[in-house]
Amino acid sequence: MMDEVDGKILRALQCAPRASFRLIGEVAGVSEQTAARRFHALRRSGVMRVIGMVDPAVHGDARWLARIRCRPDRVGPLADALARRPDIAYAGLASGGSEIICVITAPVHVASDDVLLRQLPKSASVLDVSIDLLIHPFGTSGVSDWTGYGGRLTPEQVQHLVGDRQLAPAGPPVPLTAEDTPLLDALAEDGRATHTQLADATGWSTARVARRLDALESSGALAYDVELLPARLGFALNATLWLRVAPAHLERVGEELAAHDEVAFAAAISGDSNVMAVVICRDTEHLYRYLTTKVATVPGIDGYGLSIHVHRLKQATSLISRGRLVPPAFA
Repeated sequence: MMDEVDGKILRALQCAPRASFRLIGEVAGVSEQTAARRFHALRRSGVMRVIGMVDPAVHGDARWLARIRCRPDRVGPLADALARRPDIAYAGLASGGSEIICVITAPVHVASDDVLLRQLPKSASVLDVSIDLLIHPFGTSGVSDWTGYGGRLTPEQVQHLVGDRQLAPAGPPVPLTAEDTPLLDALAEDGRATHTQLADATGWSTARVARRLDALESSGALAYDVELLPARLGFALNATLWLRVAPAHLERVGEELAAHDEVAFAAAISGDSNVMAVVICRDTEHLYRYLTTKVATVPGIDGYGLSIHVHRLKQATSLISRGRLVPPAFA
């Protein structure tokens, strides 16, 4: 189990994924060397990975949320196959292991049936499928991430980390070229790779690496994520909330949910349940308290459903193998 220093290091990374160990150590109250040692220990243990990700909008794609109801005795092979696909951004088993919930990257202009036909493998184990467009994520990256593990930082410490960096992208995302591929591949493996390491991977100068990173990051084409394995941090219960919210309340409800410590991700989606939120709790009592003391006080929610996750298979890019976050190539 991690301590307060580890928690502050994780929170610092969520606020500024590429911050120097000197800055991270200053807000965590430890030396630069201790911050680096603690970071590498968390990474080696498989509890955490920092990764760079390309915004799907760069390629004209969007994210679709699929719920695939399967025969429980045959769900495993299909779920594993989906998790290993590069166009699947998240995959997990829910509803006692009879439902796969996954996020698919595909063009926004195609019909949902076409998304399924092209993206999902045919399987006799599939009983029913529903798919909805992820319309709008709520919250701000680095500010609205899951923070249930602790690691509180003051507003002054957060400002010290982010400096003058803008939280909202200046957009639209700059287009990518074939020359960017080695750079993006290296960041997908390690979002904190140094300019020197990225120069070695691309054959560019460090100055060119810095200029390209600045262009990609400031436009929103490239973002970073701190992937965490909550079960290893003492949070064994994950669930997805499916909420019905009137359009007039959509923005306010979504932003309020995204600010909750228990929420890892919240978004507006198409379908009857037009807001979804991924919730991370310690146990069933924690989930009950969250529903009855936080969700219950958010006005504008007309109804809700709940899917309990029984097994995570994939985060944004990492597979979960033997209780560790690992790159797909090493699973």
